[in-house]
Amino acid sequence: MLQGAKQVLIGDRVLRYDAASCFVASLELPATGCIVEATPGEPYVVASLALDRGALADLLAELPPAPESPPRGALAGFGVAAVTPELLAAWDRLLELLDTPGDISFLAPVREREVLYRLLQGGHGPMLRQIVAEDSRLSQIRRAIDFIRRNYNSPLPTRTLADIAGMSVPTFHRQFRAATAMSPLQFQKALRLQAARRLLATNADAARAAHAVGYESASQFSREYARAFGAPPSRDAQRLRGELVAAI
Repeated sequence: MLQGAKQVLIGDRVLRYDAASCFVASLELPATGCIVEATPGEPYVVASLALDRGALADLLAELPPAPESPPRGALAGFGVAAVTPELLAAWDRLLELLDTPGDISFLAPVREREVLYRLLQGGHGPMLRQIVAEDSRLSQIRRAIDFIRRNYNSPLPTRTLADIAGMSVPTFHRQFRAATAMSPLQFQKALRLQAARRLLATNADAARAAHAVGYESASQFSREYARAFGAPPSRDAQRLRGELVAAI
């Protein structure tokens, strides 16, 4: 975060980050957020970087082992940490390439590597190291998340998800909640509701959207949608479509 502030809700956790803060997510998580600090004179400014697991693996292969091994127990898959001066300087060098596009293909990989190196040295280091390890808890949870994302509109037995992650059911529940701040069922529900909202924004009616994302009860869909987004599906859809028209 370079300027302004944002608040994000992931599961049961609310995160706020502002200038000189860094948010890292090692898993693809359903989240809702809003900008809470910005003005015309000082607008919200953020820079983002997709984490390259291959680049992280190559970098870690050349670095000495961490002083302490990453914990085998529960570890969150996201978090906010303060940005160090060294990390800010590395980001600055990477962003400078926007002024010289011809240099990007040659210099961007080196400067991105420096950003990853600085991240590994900070508070996000243990989580980033687990991203690379195929047998880490976060990697095991990621396999289950990938399956949920591909099949979010179908019933997903917990036993099936635990088998995909290679864990017992109790361990899977504990590790999944620690990594995502929600249960597997809550995770699936969040994906369903976000998918339905996208459909409603493009003129789908509430009943059709509910059925498309896997709801059998229209009343249950309406209740859970209003709880998640603060308004019933039909009213929220009108607002979303109005915003899209205004943006055009």
